[in-house]
Amino acid sequence: MKFAIIGAGNMGGAVARGLAQGTLVRASDICVANPSRGKLDALRKDCPALRTTTDNREAVRDADVVLLAVKPWKVKEVVDGIKDGLDYRRQTVASMVGGLGTAELDGFLARPGSGELPPVYCIIPNTAIAVRSSMTFLTSVRSSAEADARMLAVFRELGDAMLVEERLLNAGMVLASCGIAYAMRYLRAATEGGVELGMYARDAQRIVMQTMKGAVELLQATGSHPEAEIDKVTTPGGLTIRGLNAMEEKGFTTSVIAGLKASLPTKR
Repeated sequence: MKFAIIGAGNMGGAVARGLAQGTLVRASDICVANPSRGKLDALRKDCPALRTTTDNREAVRDADVVLLAVKPWKVKEVVDGIKDGLDYRRQTVASMVGGLGTAELDGFLARPGSGELPPVYCIIPNTAIAVRSSMTFLTSVRSSAEADARMLAVFRELGDAMLVEERLLNAGMVLASCGIAYAMRYLRAATEGGVELGMYARDAQRIVMQTMKGAVELLQATGSHPEAEIDKVTTPGGLTIRGLNAMEEKGFTTSVIAGLKASLPTKR
């Protein structure tokens, strides 16, 4: 499978680096396009086998998948510049542009006098894709089950991936893309608490990070519900239950849920 990635910014560059390190897409089958050479040169330094260009039309010419990784206000301009050179019968267009749905993308891809459109994906990763640990959500139109399976396999090499209905993309974005910031905020808060308890900040952060990692790996290994694991460390009258109850008194769970709801995009 050959990929053209339009945009070499944080997300486009991270995907290119991740794909190049995987087993399903050869680095030489990835072409990254960007208007300036600086980011492309940095990519080539990290992954010499990648192909790069400043010409979007050149990048997409022999691609199987054209992945848009540009700012939302640049999408129409980019698509207008390449769509006449795309073969909608054999090429797939995928977008990693937050807030852009399949219907809007179809509108950009439509050609005057033609009802033909390519298979389309909307893909929502999070920033951990840079270290191949993203939680990525995909939705598709006009694709096949086989094509969906291939795309899922590609993005599962960059962490984990789920194919969801389009109506759930925003929920996935809030839980994973916004959610990584919420996890970082807990990490920061717990680190600050550790400092108040007498730890050096770097030691407290190390401890909290390993504890978070351990909690995740424990749930993955056992398949347990979080509350079942909480019960194992909350003895009657013990310290842990006192801490949990104090957090709940300050609105821990309700604050998390309120934050998730507040992150949902509003209709304009």
